[in-house]
Amino acid sequence: MNKIGLCLALGLALVPALRAELALPGVISDHMVLQQQQADPIWGWDTPGTKVTVSFAGQDYATVAGADGRWLVKLAAWPANSTPQTLTVAGSTTRVVQDILIGEVWLCSGQSNMELGVGMANNGAQEMAAANFPEIRLLKVPKLWLPQAQTNQAANWKTCSPETIAQGGWNGFTAAGYFFGRELHQKLKVPVGLMDSTWGGTRIESWTPPEGFAAVPALAGLNDAVKLGDPHTAEHKQRLKQFLGETETWLAAAHASLNDGSLAPAMPAFPSDLLPPHDLQNATALYNGMIYPLHPFGMRGAIWYQGEANLGEGRLYAEKMKALVGGWRQVWNEGDFAFYFAQLAPFNYGGEAARLAEIWEAQAAAARTIPQAGMAVINDIGNLGDIHPRNKQEVGRRLARLALARTYGQAGVVDSGPTLQGITVEGSTLRVKFEHADGGLKSRDGQPLNWFEIIGDEGDGFVAADAKIEGDSVVLSAPQVAHPAAMRFAWSQLAEPNLVNGEGLPTGAFRAGTVPKRDWLAKQVPESKEYTLVYDLDLNRMGQEIHWDVDNRDKIAGSFDRVAYCLELQDANGVYQSVFVSMDAFTKSLDQIGVPTVASGAHFQQNVAHLNVFSNVKGLVTGTGLDGGNIEFWPNNYGQNNAAKVPNASSATFDFGDEPSDPEDGYGSMQVHNHAARQTIFSLNDWHAGPGGDVGIGNNPGENPDWTFAKNAGSFKVKELRVFVRVVGK
Repeated sequence: MNKIGLCLALGLALVPALRAELALPGVISDHMVLQQQQADPIWGWDTPGTKVTVSFAGQDYATVAGADGRWLVKLAAWPANSTPQTLTVAGSTTRVVQDILIGEVWLCSGQSNMELGVGMANNGAQEMAAANFPEIRLLKVPKLWLPQAQTNQAANWKTCSPETIAQGGWNGFTAAGYFFGRELHQKLKVPVGLMDSTWGGTRIESWTPPEGFAAVPALAGLNDAVKLGDPHTAEHKQRLKQFLGETETWLAAAHASLNDGSLAPAMPAFPSDLLPPHDLQNATALYNGMIYPLHPFGMRGAIWYQGEANLGEGRLYAEKMKALVGGWRQVWNEGDFAFYFAQLAPFNYGGEAARLAEIWEAQAAAARTIPQAGMAVINDIGNLGDIHPRNKQEVGRRLARLALARTYGQAGVVDSGPTLQGITVEGSTLRVKFEHADGGLKSRDGQPLNWFEIIGDEGDGFVAADAKIEGDSVVLSAPQVAHPAAMRFAWSQLAEPNLVNGEGLPTGAFRAGTVPKRDWLAKQVPESKEYTLVYDLDLNRMGQEIHWDVDNRDKIAGSFDRVAYCLELQDANGVYQSVFVSMDAFTKSLDQIGVPTVASGAHFQQNVAHLNVFSNVKGLVTGTGLDGGNIEFWPNNYGQNNAAKVPNASSATFDFGDEPSDPEDGYGSMQVHNHAARQTIFSLNDWHAGPGGDVGIGNNPGENPDWTFAKNAGSFKVKELRVFVRVVGK
């Protein structure tokens, strides 16, 4: 049996079939906690048309099982109660649910840092031995992803004890969730129910319901995919109808081939976009198996710890959080229930250090924009060498602070570290004002404040700033920056900053101000005024096809005698590089001076005359009328052999003298060189790979001077290529 078949079988086994006896979902079981001060749903299944009576706390609630066998009643809203209660449900048979408490119920979900069990946390053995809290109740949802939403799950509630806290999961019940619940129980003096629905290494979209994707315009692609995979939607039925038509046409052709002995056409393949979730990471897969079966059980809210599996998505992750929270709230239909989450801890993921900072920025944006949401910053309790930091006690306490202050309205509870209020330029300094500086700003370790950086309108990137506390502000300066324009804080996956408030709560990563866009071309390249723009391409959008952001070919009349290229790059640290290079025209066709695709017909390996080079890259030879210019423009693959015998080139490395080869639509080279100086002036290779392509100014300090196989395009936040000509006749 394949994965889809197995999951369907498992899921269907959990759906109560129409039968002549009463059934309750696993979430309604002995030892459960009902949400206080809320009309809690009680539901189940029975023979269609059967009268069902639910008795609780001296009150009876009657209903009738529907055509699908499902029934539901809502209890009266009750205050918290630590005295065990009994629930009796009578239909075709009778079920009695015992040892029910009334208090606060929370869902705990996410990937491995929420899944990590109490036994894996700091002092895990001692914490388990001390977990004797009969008024805390635990529900551990079994791991299960499914193609379609299922109505039941197999777990039941258990009373918290040293034995039950250690059962299942990754060395026990979720540590972050347990410590959160324990803090609420001890502070509120009421019973607490915790539902642990977690799975390590999983993406947020797998936990998200279809309703969530539908409500977020930025996720239209995911929404379309979910609808196509759902056999109930009009989109799925229309696409299936189209496929059936194609199949019927094929059948007719195949029958004809059978009769006349001709070769039958290939049978059309079943469209993959019609498949339901067929992998753990597919959108809605975990929601179907591990979240939907819990609804509509009454709860106060949810806590969440996830994001590592979505690293690299930047601000898009905020949109996915909106979909998750909005979707859950729509499904539960309780309004904007509380949603609190842990910001990811610092960790050395390798690669670009700013990727994690961008997820931090997205999480902070989600906390600001999602109603009744809050974020616990934990950058002071991580472990750069362990993606699973073990101080889950403090994670739970900080999440509990959010709930105690915002959900339960407890006075005097500080729930946030300092957050940005605004910035002001004051001469050569930048003042950063903070909110939530409760008890005053201070350094956590008594050392000078760290991880503040600033950039000026004249600088070459962000530089470390001297940071001084003045009241509720931090004043930033740096000797190299006379006119600060922007700042950032903790903008690295390695950042464990020391700015905290009087309660010891830390400040999360943020950035403010506008990183200057330099008008380098107009200021530093006088001859650029003689040229007319033909093409402009944002290399962040390069891919299998080249779609110019600006294409002025139709607007240029007459001939041209020179061609020029301007490449500008800016990395995640704000370091700016640029080059302008012009040369005598090597073709009369405007079609052939851009990125050399197969469609353009551009294929040039030749010298170019009267090279003019302007650049801010140290070591790159600049000047006008330079000899020794050559270009390597082709869409082909290429090898190291210097078959063209370019002076100073090597046949042992990729440089300014390489040999194009098949296939024609291959790796691709757009390179301008100064072989007399043994230098690459600029290079753009493998543009089909998008962020995995190669781009550089000057010689690559690595193995291949012309940047072949550098695969570094994704490291530049700004990368723009412009192509110009000097028009001489109309």
